[in-house]
Amino acid sequence: MDGASIIEQLMTGEGRADPYPLYARAHGLGAAATAGPGTVLAIGHAAASQVLRNPAFALEDTETLLLSDPLLARHSSVTLLGRSILQRNAPDHGRVRSLIASAFNARRVAALRPAVVAATGRLLEGMAESGADGSPVDFMDAFAFRLPVEVICELLGVPGPDRFRFRGLAGDLTIALELVQDLDELTAADEAADELSDYFTELVAQRLAHPRDDLVSDLARTAADAPGRISGAELLANLVLLLVAGFETTTNLLGNGLALLFRHPAVMDGLRTGSVAPALLTDEVLRHDSPVQLTVRVAAAEGLAVGGVPTPPGTVVVVLLGAANHDPARYDRPELFDPGRTDSQPLSFGGGPHYCLGSQLARLEAEVAVPALLDRFPRLAPGGVSTRRDRLVLRGYETLPVTVR
Repeated sequence: MDGASIIEQLMTGEGRADPYPLYARAHGLGAAATAGPGTVLAIGHAAASQVLRNPAFALEDTETLLLSDPLLARHSSVTLLGRSILQRNAPDHGRVRSLIASAFNARRVAALRPAVVAATGRLLEGMAESGADGSPVDFMDAFAFRLPVEVICELLGVPGPDRFRFRGLAGDLTIALELVQDLDELTAADEAADELSDYFTELVAQRLAHPRDDLVSDLARTAADAPGRISGAELLANLVLLLVAGFETTTNLLGNGLALLFRHPAVMDGLRTGSVAPALLTDEVLRHDSPVQLTVRVAAAEGLAVGGVPTPPGTVVVVLLGAANHDPARYDRPELFDPGRTDSQPLSFGGGPHYCLGSQLARLEAEVAVPALLDRFPRLAPGGVSTRRDRLVLRGYETLPVTVR
């Protein structure tokens, strides 16, 4: 199986459901491999890390995409995300990211711990009430989505009654981040992009008229007073990104983590007794079943190579984060779920200038929520058949029924 076949198989239903056997085959090709003309796979941990950290491997920004396929200009999901820091290169990326980064520094994230603890307690009580008669409770809907969405909406300043309308919209919008084969697949993503843009346009107008102590007010004021620092279009795009990214990855981290605990009851017992550290568990969940499985870069300079494979300018580099996190050259028995690993360094949050801004917040939420969940429900158990989302890039569960009594 060559690199092109690996990509082809990953995009099938079977490959999306369980990509790890394909990653194991990919490692047989080396640290990197070609995947057809102009495309290289970064497979090994060192090779993937190199690409993520080297700014000479740029993002495939909207301008580049539109040159390759002008029809993409018709899709508002593509143009909206293309204005966000998720898909911008220097200098635009650094200019806008610097405005947002202060909201996610270590001090501010640590200050959110009481809010995370309080929200966790409320949601666990809600699960207890829903499952008091022994009926199954969907962990994804009742907890894994609601905890991070409460926290990111509190940070942004999204009113409480609006918060739980976003799960479906975010799910639809993130279709635009997948390896889409037919542009008709973007219809739902475009509708979500339009609705979220309209929502934040109205919220920004409200905050300009009546400012509050929240991130929407701060960024809206900056856009109004200093449009050279962030334009109105960039403001909307990045507010949508912050909302969606603020809970999408953490939702999947919590769901993937609980599913792994059900399959490894000794680890669950270790968390309850204190012999397994929550921080190490989070690292191992991120490594073993990453919420983000791949990302894409483009070689933007001469003389570059990935894992010994030359990458001339314009070469598309598909960074297989999920494969890198299972690299046998980096991890002993990578297929084994082992929270005892002390030097994991998963690449699930990326690396370099585009390292995930919300990574510390996601870790905080997981490290608070999982021990609290197990403490509140000593007999927590699977409550039925779980379903995975049919996605490759963003990997997680659609439903994960549990019993709590």
